[in-house]
This record gives sequence, structure tokens and C-alpha cells, in this order.
Amino acid sequence: MAMAGESSQKKGEENETIRKENDSESNKKKGIDKKETPFLAAARNGIVEIVCGILFQNPNSMRETNSKEENVLLVAARNRKPLVLKILKLRLRPEFWNTLSMAVDKDGKTMLHLAAEAPTQDMPSHYVTRFVPQHYQLLRDKDQKTPREIFNETHEKLRKDSGEWLKETSESCSVVAALVAAASFATATTVPGGIDDNGIPHLEENPAFNAFIFASLFGLCFSVTGLIMFLTILTSRKLPTDYRRALPLKLLLGLSSLFLSIIALLLSFCTGHSFLFTHKYKKFILPIYVASFPVTFFALDQVPLYVDLLAAILVRVPKATDEK
Repeated sequence: MAMAGESSQKKGEENETIRKENDSESNKKKGIDKKETPFLAAARNGIVEIVCGILFQNPNSMRETNSKEENVLLVAARNRKPLVLKILKLRLRPEFWNTLSMAVDKDGKTMLHLAAEAPTQDMPSHYVTRFVPQHYQLLRDKDQKTPREIFNETHEKLRKDSGEWLKETSESCSVVAALVAAASFATATTVPGGIDDNGIPHLEENPAFNAFIFASLFGLCFSVTGLIMFLTILTSRKLPTDYRRALPLKLLLGLSSLFLSIIALLLSFCTGHSFLFTHKYKKFILPIYVASFPVTFFALDQVPLYVDLLAAILVRVPKATDEK
């Protein structure tokens, strides 16, 4: 009986060991960290309300770490949750914040290293830079890599694809801008109705004539401005830091100038063409001119691009992402 009991106990221990191993393998496959607390899980998912609630009820929770020895700030940086960083920066006392922000995980990675590993720009390193000491940009992890080196490696394909897209877009738009500039120059040097012996235009007192003069002038100025912006993009060295603000700003100015120059060119065409209509056809002018503005539809199609460019330039806190 005793031997049977021992055999049964051994078998039970073996089954328990096998069960634990299976659970461990299952957790690894599912990405479950058994040391992760609710506080860290909330930070990982970017649930600011739960993070603040737990921190209020239990201030010691800020000392919690997971199996990778990551505290709440490192978890937020790894999972690209900038709002968590911002809220904790406002809520924690400076001495506690400094202690947490200067921590490293078991691989020697700081917040900058983890942010640089993000495959997209949803958690840019420049945003995390404001939360850590300046010299942390020079620290190396266990693989002897700085945050900048990790960032360049991680975003090499993204930078290459973005550079190709910028080049193609700038080349296409610069051709259009050059054509608009040539047409605007020809229009600006034309005087509808001619001039008298004193060099004064015959239609000087006509409001449409004044609109024609200003529209042709604006069209020429905006088209040249757009052309210059696109040329600066083409000749840019396209350094990784340029993609943060310089290149989006140049592209935004170039596209805006191009659209305005096209609108001004069409406006000068319409005002100049209005002189050719006799009185009995005046009522058909407005519908015809409205139908001749296809640039409006093209401009509306570019609204999402404008929104992205403005967000890249103006938004201080990057948008959180659930992408892994």
C-alpha cells in the first residue's frame, strides 16, 4: 500500500510538472507575462484611467516590474503609449519620475531604446527624449547599440520607401508647377483689351480686369514658390531627422502653393474669357466657370494627406497605436 501511495504521489508530481511546463509554453505562445500586474497591463494597453486609479489607491505600484524588469514607463515606451507617459509625468513627483525614467530593463535598454524599436512613427524617439536626461541618447544596451543606431536600423525600410515616395511626388508636382508658372507668366504679360497711346489699359476701370491682373500675378508667384519647395525636397539629403518636421513642412508648402497657383490661373482665365462674352450669354458664364474647376475635386481628394502633414508638424503628443 505504501509503495502504491508513493507511486501515485510521484505520478501526481510528474503530471503537475508537465502541466506547469504546458502552461508555461502556452503563456509564451500567447505572450502572457506571469509577472505582469494589472497596473502594468493597463499601461501596456494605454488605459490611462486604470493606471491613474491604481496609482492613486496604491502608490507603491509604480515600483512594479515585469519579467523583463520593465517598469511602467518602459512598458508604455515599448508599447507606444505616449499618453501614459504624459499623464504620469504630470501626476508623479519629480524625484519619483526621475527614478523611473532613468531605469533600464534586463537588456540594458532605456526608454529611448524601446521607443526607437517601434516599427512606425506612432511613438517617435524625439517625443521620449524630453522625458530622459540628455546623455541617455549616448547610452548603449547589451548589444552595444545607441537609441539612434536602433532607430536607423528599425526604420531603414520606412525611410527608403518614404524617400522614394517624396521623390516621385516632388518630381511630378514640380513639372506641373513649371507648366503653371509658364502659363501664368504668359497670362501676366497679356493685357486684355489692349492699351492706348499712353500705355493705359482700355479696360482699367472694369472690375473683371483688376481681378485678372491680380489672379495672374498670384498664379505666377505661387507657382514659382511651389516649384522652389519641390526642388528643395529633391535636393534635400533626407536625413532621418528631416522626416520629423522639415520635409513634411516643405511638402505642405509646396502642395498648398501649387493648388493656389492652379486656382489663380483658372481664375485669371475665367476673368479674361468673360470679356469675350456678349450680353445675351452672360447668364451662362457662372455655370460654365463652376464646371471648369476640376481642381476642386483633386484638392478634396488630398485632404487626408493635408491632415497627416499638419499632424506631423503640429501635434506634440503622438497618437497611440494598438499595432504590434
